[in-house]
Amino acid sequence: MRNRSLKINFSDFWKGFNKTNNLFYNLLKPHFNLEISEQPDVLFYSCFGYQFRNYKCHRIFYTGENLKPNYFDCDYSLSFYHDSFNDRNFRLPLYMFSNIRAVLSDVKDPELIAKSKSRFCNMVVSNSKCKSRNNFYHLLNQQKKVDSGGKYLNNVGGPVHDKLDFISKYKFTLAFENKSTPGYVTEKIIEPMRVHSIPIYWGNTEIGKDFNEKSFINAHNFSSFKELAEYILEIDNNEHLYKQILAEPYLLDPIPDVQNYQRLSEKIKEIVELVYNTTYNSYHYLRQKNKPYI
Repeated sequence: MRNRSLKINFSDFWKGFNKTNNLFYNLLKPHFNLEISEQPDVLFYSCFGYQFRNYKCHRIFYTGENLKPNYFDCDYSLSFYHDSFNDRNFRLPLYMFSNIRAVLSDVKDPELIAKSKSRFCNMVVSNSKCKSRNNFYHLLNQQKKVDSGGKYLNNVGGPVHDKLDFISKYKFTLAFENKSTPGYVTEKIIEPMRVHSIPIYWGNTEIGKDFNEKSFINAHNFSSFKELAEYILEIDNNEHLYKQILAEPYLLDPIPDVQNYQRLSEKIKEIVELVYNTTYNSYHYLRQKNKPYI
């Protein structure tokens, strides 16, 4: 299928999603002559609507959210799950949209970074429903003030306008996912890494498969939040230990396959070829099972 024409489209992605400049389009571009079409061979769709139901074609579902794929709707899924779901799912975390190998691979200078950090710890969140995050914020804040720059628990005079600029001033950033699910990891750990604020991470219990655990603080490695808070304060008061963590590379060596864009490009091509050449796509599957197509 190399260099053959392939009609694709995208549906129900987030606001601002660019159909001709995104991870999937760019990964497929070396292998196909791509055309955006309203009658696509393959549709990539996400979870922010139901327009995908208007396309009677092969479908690949992508989600960066904590959602399980519905195989009555799609032929294949790209999600955060490590489970292959009978060879119909490939793990592709949301952070891969950030081109992390470009933004996180720089050599760090612990001395310069330490000099640029004038404040202790911050949190920037709007969602108030994560009890673990809320509880830890209050616990640590009782020991030493944690600046909250989001809409929730704001204590800096209002929500910050530039999140990265805000967190860049801090030694630590609370990087808690909204929920803890194995494999589920979003941009929350990437953002503080980009500005060299040590992430205090909670969420994906298997985060060590994605990033070097010596470069951040993994809450799942502690028996309690009390023990976690004590360790953060220890680092805050121990310049050698703090700089030791700063010196660690964020990315793993060897590179996980999912973070290798060349290998990922080949994998996405294989998935598209697999889906394109099968006859079990969701539309036919539903008809064969005598289920209504909605």
